[in-house]
Amino acid sequence: MAFIYLHSNLQELLSNLLSNLDWISSQSEQSLFYKTAKYLRPLPIGFVICAYYYRLFFVYIPVSKMSRSVKTTPVGIDLGTTYSCVAAWFDQHNRVEILPNEQGNAITPSCVACNDKELLVGEGAKNQITRNPTNTVFDVKRVMGSRFGDIRLQKDIESWPFKVIKGSNDKPMIVLEHMGENKEFSAEELSSMILKKLKEAAEAYLGTTVRDAVITVPAYFSDKQRQATKDAGTLAGLNVMRLINEPTAAAIAYGLDKIADPNRPQQKNVFVFDLGGGTFDVSLLTTSKDGTITVKAVGGDTHLGGEDFDKTLVDYCVQEFKKKQKKDIIKSARAMGRLKVACEKAKRDLSSTAETSIDIDCLYDGTDFSMKITRAKFEDLNAGFFKKCIEHVENCLKDGNMHKYNMDDIVLVGGSTRIPKVQQMLGEFFGSKALCKSINADEAVAYGAAVLAANLSGNGNKAVKDLILLDVTPLSLGISANEGYMSVIIPRNTPIPTMKESIYHTLYDNQVALVVPVYQGECAETKDNIFLDKFTLYGVPPGPKGKEKMKVCFSIDVNGILDVSAELVSTGNKRSIVIAGSGNVSKDDIDKMLEKVGH
Repeated sequence: MAFIYLHSNLQELLSNLLSNLDWISSQSEQSLFYKTAKYLRPLPIGFVICAYYYRLFFVYIPVSKMSRSVKTTPVGIDLGTTYSCVAAWFDQHNRVEILPNEQGNAITPSCVACNDKELLVGEGAKNQITRNPTNTVFDVKRVMGSRFGDIRLQKDIESWPFKVIKGSNDKPMIVLEHMGENKEFSAEELSSMILKKLKEAAEAYLGTTVRDAVITVPAYFSDKQRQATKDAGTLAGLNVMRLINEPTAAAIAYGLDKIADPNRPQQKNVFVFDLGGGTFDVSLLTTSKDGTITVKAVGGDTHLGGEDFDKTLVDYCVQEFKKKQKKDIIKSARAMGRLKVACEKAKRDLSSTAETSIDIDCLYDGTDFSMKITRAKFEDLNAGFFKKCIEHVENCLKDGNMHKYNMDDIVLVGGSTRIPKVQQMLGEFFGSKALCKSINADEAVAYGAAVLAANLSGNGNKAVKDLILLDVTPLSLGISANEGYMSVIIPRNTPIPTMKESIYHTLYDNQVALVVPVYQGECAETKDNIFLDKFTLYGVPPGPKGKEKMKVCFSIDVNGILDVSAELVSTGNKRSIVIAGSGNVSKDDIDKMLEKVGH
C-alpha cells in the first residue's frame, strides 16, 4: 500500500516538474530530465530511480549553479584607530543594518595580538593588552602610510609597548613574536587582518560572500595613507569600490532620511565634528534636496583623538605613582598596559560622573595604585587638545567662506564627542544652535559607507540611488621648485575628481633631465610638507636655461588618490606614476602575508 502511495505521489511530482522546468539550469539538462522521467514514470520500480534523478536535478545541479554565481553583498567599513565597524544595506528592510561580530557586538577593537599558539584579532586581541602587551598591537591606523622617521610617529612609538623598527625605504615595521619566532608586519598587513575579521563577521551574519566594500578614511589622510588603506583592503580579499572621507560618510548617515523629506529646505549647511579614537576631522558640507552632498572644506588632525586623552591621563598617573611610591613604571610594559586600560575606563566614566577612581592591585613591584580623578582635572590635563579642536573648527569655516551662524546642523560623530567638555565647547562656539546627537556616534561612519556601497552597486531605495557626493582634496598638492619651495598645482579643498596642469622650465643651461618631486601640504618650504614620491624625465634637448618646457599634470580620482605625469613639450617624451603604486598589491604579496601569519 505504501509502495503504491509513494509511486503515485512521485508520478504527480514528476508531472508538476515536467510542466515547469525553469529550475533546471540548462536546455540539455531539461531535455535529459524530461526523457528519463517520461520513460521511468510507468514502471513500478521507477520511483527509486526517480528519487535519484530528483535529487540530482533538484539539489546538486542548482547548488552547483549557485556556486558558480555566488550572491555577494557590498558592505561599508569604518576602519577606526581604536574600534572598527561594518554595515550593509538591506533592500528587504529598506535600511542599513550594523553587522555584529562573533561576540554580538556592533564594534570590533582594532587590535591584533600574537601568543604561543595563535594570532588574535579584535576582542580576543584587546584582552591581551594587560597580559601580553609587547605582542599586542593597537593604533595601527597611526602607522598607515607613515615614514619611520616621522616626528609624530616617533612620539607614539615611545609610548607603545610593542616594538616598531625601521624597514626598507623608511617604512615602519611592527615586530611580534609569533609561533616562537619574531616576525615583521607592515601596518597594511595588520590592518588587513582587522578588515578580514570584519569581512568574516559580515559573511557569517549575511550568509553571503562579501567581496565589495567602501572603506572610510579620515578627511585629513594624505595620499600615502589613503593608498595604504586601499592596499590593506586588497590584502584582506576585498575589492575596494571607493574610499570615502569619514565626516562625509557621517553626513550621509545623518542626511539620508532628510533628503527624502518633501518638506525639507532646498539646501542645508551642515558642519560635521568627528572626534574618534585616534583621528579628528571637521567638514563643512551642503546637502541639497535632490540628494547631492557637496563638501566645501575639510580640516583636522590625524594624531588627535581619544587615545591622546588617555595618554595624558596615563602620564599623570605615572608621575603620581613615582611621586608617592618612588618607583618608575614606565619601563614595565605589563604595568603600562594595565594602566592604559584603567585610564580608558576612567575617561569613559567621567563622561557621566564628576569624579571617579583608578584602582589597580599590584600595579608594579607588588605595589597597589589608587587615585581619585575629577572631570575638572581631566579637562585641565587635556586643555591643549580641546583648544586645538576649536581652532580646526574655525579654520574649516574660514576655508569654506561660511560663518558659524549660517550653520543649519552641527553633527557629532566619534566616541570622543561624548566627552562633556567637547559638547560644552561646541555649544558655546555655535551659540544657540543645538548639537545633533541623534545618530549613533560609533556607527554613523560605517552606516554612511554602507549607503554609498549600495549606491555604487545599484541597490537601495530612491534616496540611496539619487545620492551624489562631491568631495574635496584635504591638502594642497604640488612639486618642489625654486630651490625647495612648494609650487602648488592642486590647492586644498579642490572638488574631486579633478585634473590640473602647470608648466615648468629648465633651471640651468644644457640640463639633460628634469626631476619631479611630489609633495603634499600647506607649508611654503617642501621640507616641512609630506614627501610622496619622485621620478625623473630624461632626454631633455640641450639648450639655454628656460628654453625647454615641461608640462606637469596632477589627476586625483574619486578616492582622493593621485596620478602624476610629466611631458616635455618639445619632444613629447612623457612619464607618469601613481604615487606609491596604489592598488598594485599582487597575489605574491597576499600569499606572503598569509604565510607570515601561518594561514
